[in-house]
Parts: sequence; structure tokens; C-alpha cells
Amino acid sequence: MAKFQKEEEEKTLKAISLFCFPEGISWAPLTEYHSETFSFVLTEIDGSRRNGYCRRLLPRGKGARPPEAYCIISSLACFGLFSKIFDEVEKRRQISMALIYPFMQKLREASFPAPGQTVEIKSFIPESGTEIIHLTRPLDSWLEHVNFCTLFDCLTDEEVLQVFAAAVLERRIIFIAEELGTLSQVLHAVAALLYPFTWQHTFISIVPEILIDVVMAPTPYLLGVQKRLLDLVTDQSDLLLVDLSKHKEKTFRVTIGDEDSILPPKLQAEILVALSQRKNVSDVEEAKKVEEVNRVVSEAFLHFFVRTVGHYTSYVKFAKEGPGVFEKRCFYKAIESKTIRHFVKKFMQTQMFDLFIQELEQQQPLGLQQGIFHRKIAEYQKKKSVKTKKH
Repeated sequence: MAKFQKEEEEKTLKAISLFCFPEGISWAPLTEYHSETFSFVLTEIDGSRRNGYCRRLLPRGKGARPPEAYCIISSLACFGLFSKIFDEVEKRRQISMALIYPFMQKLREASFPAPGQTVEIKSFIPESGTEIIHLTRPLDSWLEHVNFCTLFDCLTDEEVLQVFAAAVLERRIIFIAEELGTLSQVLHAVAALLYPFTWQHTFISIVPEILIDVVMAPTPYLLGVQKRLLDLVTDQSDLLLVDLSKHKEKTFRVTIGDEDSILPPKLQAEILVALSQRKNVSDVEEAKKVEEVNRVVSEAFLHFFVRTVGHYTSYVKFAKEGPGVFEKRCFYKAIESKTIRHFVKKFMQTQMFDLFIQELEQQQPLGLQQGIFHRKIAEYQKKKSVKTKKH
């Protein structure tokens, strides 16, 4: 590493402890503590992001003792896979610290699984013998770190639509909850609702107490704040403040007030109908339930973008050489629905739309034919064409 890279790495290592213990590291020793898993995002100087995955637990012992945190930093988003690794770490930690190191060494020696693939790790545990641990990476990397179930456990479908409306227009949103796992899962889920677009602004799934001043930033953000810090954020104006407590008496809101009217009414109704389908998957096992709910929810919001801006591919013109050019005015005028046009006019002013188009202009024409978003656009246009021919 160059000198500046080493300095940046040292800063990152210091930052990790802030995110693993956002309450601060001066903990009173405990006799009971339920282990919890949560994640956070570290933004580098060049704007790139790395994911932090953390398991906090109380090691086995007698009397009061402080909790420990185990953390994995990765450029890959694999919450489920890393969570399973933490299960194995925790199981070994309750026997002996010495059992963690050989397991981690085996992990380092194994190649990271490709999407949809599984790796096997052999690990010895006294009294249990040699175990074979299977670590599977999901096929669809887009939803690898997402669990929409938590989001819909905390909020109604209508509240999720309000949050989506505020996020899609890049507003300031703060989520409040007691549990670190709830905050991290909900923030990652909200960011995933924006696919194929990417949140470009400040994203901190759990704000450490020492960094709480970030709530005063005038720029857009998605922040997760523990409930004990609520008094420090309620005096902010022009933001959406969402309480995720499952048994809440009220949802705290300080809002601009137009979240109900941002999205076209007809498309709002379509999303709500699509979301209602997830209630049919309540009787399956947990892993399958998460997978199916993720599919239903992601497709509902993906279809929204197909309906509103899916015609963008027809308005990027490529010359023989050089980047493509997006014909913004023609793209906008091609929208027939007044309510959709009103929404798209606002959406076109966001940084996430602007960057999406910039990346598109840099691609070769063949690049347009790739990805799930383009596939959904093609399916929708085919259905629309068949419907037109019938009439």
C-alpha cells in the first residue's frame, strides 16, 4: 500500500469500532445479552462503498462481562452468507476463542462462491467431530443483502409507499428503532426499492452517537438512529421521520406533507395490489418466505419504474464513435399520462436518474440489452403490443 492508502485504511479501522458499537464503547459489564446481527456501509474517499457486517454477542462465562463484536468488511453484499459465518463463529466462541481461528483460516483458504454457487468448509469441533458447513451465495446479487419482511413487519404498505416516494425524490429520511438489526435491514430494503437506480447521497444504516450531528446536514440522506437519540433529531424540519417500533402508539413524522401525492395514483394502486400477493406465502419455511416476499416486493417496485421511465432505451442515440446522447425532451414528451409526466418531471431532476443516464450514455448499444430491468421492460412492451393488436 502507498502511504495515503495506509492512512485511509487506518481511518477505516477506527471507524469500524464506531459502527460496531454506535452507542459508544464504555459498556457496563452484562450478565445477559441477546446476540444481534446488523450491517452498515463505509463510504470511501472516491465514493465507493464497502459493506460492514457485525455480530455482537456476550461470550460464555460467569458473572458480568462486556459484549464482543465480530465484523466482516466486504465490497460484496452477502448478508445471508456472512450471517451464517457468524453463526459458526458464535457457536465456537461459546466453547473457546481458540476454535474460531482454524475455522476462519479455512474460510480464507476457500474461494468466495460465485452467484448461485456453494462452498464447503470442513471444521473440527471437540465432542462434535468434523463438521461440513455449506455456504451458499444467492443467484440474484441485487437482493443478496435484502430482507423486505422486516420493512413490512414495521410499516404498513401505505407507509412503505410514502417512504418510497420520499426516497425516489431524494429527500432527508430518518428511521428510528431500538434494534440495530431492524435499522440496518430496513435501510438496505428501502435502498433496494429504488433498483435499478442507486441512492447517491449519505447512507448510514446506524448512526453512531458521536456522529449524530449528521442529521443537521441540508443534503439528502437515509439515516438509521437508535430510539434513545430521538430527542436529538426531532427539531429538524423538512424531513420524513419514521418510527419503526412494531408496537408504536404513533409514527413520528415531521414532513413536507406531500408524500401521498408524489406517485401517480393509478400506479400507487397497482403497487398496493401487487404487494398484497406476498400475504399468500405465510405458511412456507422462513428462508423460502423471505425469498418469495423479496420477489413479490421487488417486482412491484420494478414494474413502477418500467411504467414510468421504461421507454428510456428508445431515446439514447449512439453515433459510430463516442458516447450516446439522451434525448431528454423527446423522452419526456413521449409520456401520455399527465400524472406520470408530472412525476417523471420531478424524478428527472434527481441525482440518481442523472447518474443512471450518464452511465447509459457511456455504454455501447449492446449494453442496453442486459440486466433484469431491461428484461422487464421488454416483457411489458411485448404485452402492450399484443394488447394494442387485439384492439
